[in-house]
Amino acid sequence: MRKIIHFNISKGDQYYAAECNELPIVTQGITLDETIANIQEALQLHLEDEDLSKYEIKISELK
Repeated sequence: MRKIIHFNISKGDQYYAAECNELPIVTQGITLDETIANIQEALQLHLEDEDLSKYEIKISELK
């Protein structure tokens, strides 16, 4: 079974902001592409000490 992690992305005056619904992760970027890259990095950092197999998540799926 595949798990989906949702992010709400909103555009401010200068930055896009992304906030995760399921995990305590918030990040931002100047462009949408930068924001998505920052989401991927933040997820990897947040989950780096977790046993990803119990969540059925592979780091390669985050890319």
